Amino acid sequence: MRPKILLTNDDGVTSEGLWAAYEALTPFADVTVVAPSTQQSAVGRSISIFEPIRVTKIPMHNTEAYSVGGKPTDSVIIGIYSLNLKPDLVVSGVNIGENLSYESIMTSGTVGAALEASNQGVPSIAFSLEVEDQGKKFDDPRYSEQNFAAAKTVITDICKRLLEDGFPLGTDVVNVNIPAEVTGGYEVTHLAEKLFLTGVEERIDPRGRPYYWINGPICSDAEEGTDVHAVHEGRISITPITLDCTAYSGKTGLEKLFYDELS
Repeated sequence: MRPKILLTNDDGVTSEGLWAAYEALTPFADVTVVAPSTQQSAVGRSISIFEPIRVTKIPMHNTEAYSVGGKPTDSVIIGIYSLNLKPDLVVSGVNIGENLSYESIMTSGTVGAALEASNQGVPSIAFSLEVEDQGKKFDDPRYSEQNFAAAKTVITDICKRLLEDGFPLGTDVVNVNIPAEVTGGYEVTHLAEKLFLTGVEERIDPRGRPYYWINGPICSDAEEGTDVHAVHEGRISITPITLDCTAYSGKTGLEKLFYDELS
């Protein structure tokens, strides 16, 4: 039997990256697209708990997709619990723009959707494609200038392998980042510390009042073994991620600090 895949993203249901993933997956799997109606980048794992979520079935690319008026996590939850899809795998992406480092994955809607899926018991993979011009991340995702050919090959290969062999022990999400120009093979990596050199720019609006714009250049590289370095070198980064954020190495220090209360 063909595996069932729930496909989502954070760039929105019309994104070329989403439909590139669809083209890569449909030859070997039954794929249902459940994705946000609009751009939802950098929303992380936020969930719509204070407003209703509306879902519309729309025709796209010779199939029907579910357009969700909410976040990437909402799309996953709707797909699993409302549409009752029972997927064998959730795929999130292809995101237009890299999702590297633990700075980035904490805010990424692409990775957030994958984390939510795994939290609900469904193994998940997040796919992101590097952009050389950071401004391209904010263009209309319906008309991306990115070349998704390499990404589609990677998606097919990685998804087939993990569906056949299963996820490694202790891995909840596999985060895959594909260079804009692939010049090497796969590299299994760990998360770098940062992706951006964060800054804040103060500007003045037409009424003379200040407002602020969070900005900062992307890090040019990081230490060997990290996802940032692998992509910088043209290799495809594959990073295992766990939902457990416990800092186990810090437990001893806290136990000493609170020794009297713990005794």
